[in-house]
Amino acid sequence: MKKILVLCTGNSCRSQMAEAYLRFYAKNKAVIYSAGIETHGLNPKAVECMMEDGIDISRHTSNNVNEFIGIPFDLILTVCDHANENCPYFPSNAKRLHQSFPDPAKASGSDEEIKVKFREVRDQIRIYCKDFVNENL
Repeated sequence: MKKILVLCTGNSCRSQMAEAYLRFYAKNKAVIYSAGIETHGLNPKAVECMMEDGIDISRHTSNNVNEFIGIPFDLILTVCDHANENCPYFPSNAKRLHQSFPDPAKASGSDEEIKVKFREVRDQIRIYCKDFVNENL
């Protein structure tokens, strides 16, 4: 069974969404982890927009990438440019893939405008994860 790490800056939004969608689409074909270069805590708006799509991430935790250094990953997927540029070395033959998504936590405007941005990014991540599983697992 493949081991996949999804990595972003703070493990609060994008990597959390990707972890959930990859688990959903991969079923039992892979073990999915997510982490950040830093930990910013789980973003409540990420939890809310994922619930709108029927996926509960409220029990996810924000993890630092160093917690997983000893795991022999098969794939490391970075979902933001900062994580791609600052991803630590993993002593494995993990294949690294990169797909940058906008950071919805940086959205500004009214509460509704921010929610729209979270939904847009969520939908981009959902499509990417479905395709990722079909192509890689």
